[in-house]
Amino acid sequence: MSKREVDSYIANQSEPNKSNLKLMRQLILEIEPTLKQGIAYGIPAFKLDKDVVCGIAARKNGCSFYPFSGSVLAALRTDLVKYKQTKSALHFQTPLPKTLVRKLMTQRMVQIMVKKKRK
Repeated sequence: MSKREVDSYIANQSEPNKSNLKLMRQLILEIEPTLKQGIAYGIPAFKLDKDVVCGIAARKNGCSFYPFSGSVLAALRTDLVKYKQTKSALHFQTPLPKTLVRKLMTQRMVQIMVKKKRK
């Protein structure tokens, strides 16, 4: 995984997706600066050790945030009512609020820590 791959992915997007992805990337790294960047499943992803915390992607009709766990979106469903979503992604036209991204990432990182303790 490398930062350069993420730079390239974002640079190859058209506006406004390019700007939205840049802002989301900055936000994710402000929330958790220790995350490693790279490409996972064809999209920019942010890892804590070997586990993906979240990913972002440009899509035809905007951008998407992927928590890499279906239960994260379900757990925060009341915070997400005004957003379009699928089981695995939250869709947005403008960058998500920092407080929401923090909640999504925290939920996912707790899952990762619980999983590691079970091993």
